[in-house]
Amino acid sequence: MPFADHVFRHTPALRGRITPPDTSEMRFGLDRFDELDVQAQEEGWPPGWRMDHDEREANRQAVLSGRFDRDLWVFAYGSLIWDPAVQVEEYRYGALPGWRRSFCMKLEGGRGTHERPGLMAALDAGGHCDGVVIRIKAKLVDQETRFMWHREMFSGSYRPTFHQVTTPQGPVEALAFLMDTSNPRYMPNLSEDITARMIARAEGNLGPNFDYLDAMVRHLDELGIRDDDMHRLHILAGAYRAETP
Repeated sequence: MPFADHVFRHTPALRGRITPPDTSEMRFGLDRFDELDVQAQEEGWPPGWRMDHDEREANRQAVLSGRFDRDLWVFAYGSLIWDPAVQVEEYRYGALPGWRRSFCMKLEGGRGTHERPGLMAALDAGGHCDGVVIRIKAKLVDQETRFMWHREMFSGSYRPTFHQVTTPQGPVEALAFLMDTSNPRYMPNLSEDITARMIARAEGNLGPNFDYLDAMVRHLDELGIRDDDMHRLHILAGAYRAETP
């Protein structure tokens, strides 16, 4: 079921371009974890490859303590923009100062392997990030954040914290899933050249890593969110990919 028109009253360019939650593959329950556990075992992943269910729920309760009875704003910088997988009451364009969209998370599954890891985008310190903020109604916060934690805290690679986000309609305090710099998947200070080479050459059971970068740049452009760093990386990774035999 499509989102109601009023959801995009501040962002009309997004209307019709956002995946409704009832059709999203990213809105999944615990049964999906069971399927992936089997796959991980078959592929020889070590124990602890994902976050424990009780630990994940404890994290959600701690982060949202005292906030379950009010509307919740969430900052989105990647696929959460165009495929939120939750019921959204309002979209606004927003900018998060002090953090940037960066390919700094190692991928050894999905679009990479242990032998040739890829990279996934996350929020890393420095600069600023243009994206959106989405508002979840208070009465749905508990229900919808369960799905959000399944997705965002699947492996426990993020640190969910609240930050001030600027929007054309005024500042809001929003939840942001930042890269956990203590996580072993964090790959800081990669040069643009190394980042591009890794993305160009990595591929896993979900396909090439480059397709992920390509989709991100395309979606950001379609939604009117410009990121020159991502465009430059896309061009460089595309060039390296063309050289790969």
